Amino acid sequence: MLTAADEFPFHQTSEPMAYAGTDRNFYDRFWFGGYAKDRSLFFSLAFGLYPQLDIMDATFSVLWKGQQHNLRASRHMDGDRSVLTVGPISIEIILPLETSRIIINDEQHGIKADLVFNARHKPIEEPRFIRRIGSRAFMDYTRMTQNVSWVGNIDIAGEHIALATGACVGTRDRSWGIRPVGAADSQPPMGGDFGKQFFWMWTPTNFDSHVLFSHTNDDEFGRPWNRRAVIQALNEPAQEFENINYEYTWRLNSRRIDTLTCHFSGESGEATLRFKTGEHFYMSGLGYFHPNWGHGRDQGQLLVEYDVIDSNGVDESDPLWWHIQALSTAELELSGKTYQGVGLVEQMFIGAHEPTGMSEPFSPAGGASQ
Repeated sequence: MLTAADEFPFHQTSEPMAYAGTDRNFYDRFWFGGYAKDRSLFFSLAFGLYPQLDIMDATFSVLWKGQQHNLRASRHMDGDRSVLTVGPISIEIILPLETSRIIINDEQHGIKADLVFNARHKPIEEPRFIRRIGSRAFMDYTRMTQNVSWVGNIDIAGEHIALATGACVGTRDRSWGIRPVGAADSQPPMGGDFGKQFFWMWTPTNFDSHVLFSHTNDDEFGRPWNRRAVIQALNEPAQEFENINYEYTWRLNSRRIDTLTCHFSGESGEATLRFKTGEHFYMSGLGYFHPNWGHGRDQGQLLVEYDVIDSNGVDESDPLWWHIQALSTAELELSGKTYQGVGLVEQMFIGAHEPTGMSEPFSPAGGASQ
């Protein structure tokens, strides 16, 4: 099957670009997040392509004045990955690895946006994410991450929001490989079920002069199977830290982080990062754990829907809301200086995690240090 994508010299095998290996769970995803430095606005776009399922889907979400607005779209892509448009949601790659544009034009629900990001540094390749359940690959993917600045405008809920130059920053990532997508597996592996334990925390952070990335995937004993911390002064080489430790305090009777302290050390020196978490953005708005809009679900030739989440009315014990990004203030101590910034503390904590006192299935954290 030949498509317009075959015009570009990006082939990795002798096959046309429409074919992506043999695993039905292969995906290729864009994610964009942006926030005003005063934390009054947060927006996010998830845009996924699933070649073996022949589906392309996207969600644009805006957190504004306590309401999370979610515009969702899905279509059959007929094997062609070259057209990055799903209904009213489009991506335009202006300069690879440096500048891209998001265009939203939904007349029916009154949602419009024209947003452009400019990279603040070269993208960082995160460690390869590989996780097996028994003999089966549950995850096997690569992700690159990059902090950015945003300009443009958003029309939402009858209001026009203009992003002034320098007032809005954020993060974007690109990932591709294997994750569970589409309909649930009809025959899960004998070795276990991902839904029983998964501890994930990710903290991309923007400072005026630095960018910072730290994440961890832990098993039920608190042992990290994928963990990293990188700090980069703009226009300088990145600093990697070999020793990474986290201290948490928790919101009452929950698994929600209230404050987070990250200690980094290694050949690059030492650094301490502190977060105070704020308003929650619910990742189900982007399809994560959503019962109907999970990534790669077949919604037909084209479907567009819109809904609103009232942040004050969410029962966070419900699995629908387990996965969040908390918009947070940040303080970095590095080389004898202190920097103030803003970032995200993404959290998805399922099942047991011994160092924090978490047990099955969703008991509150105990507030211990790790």
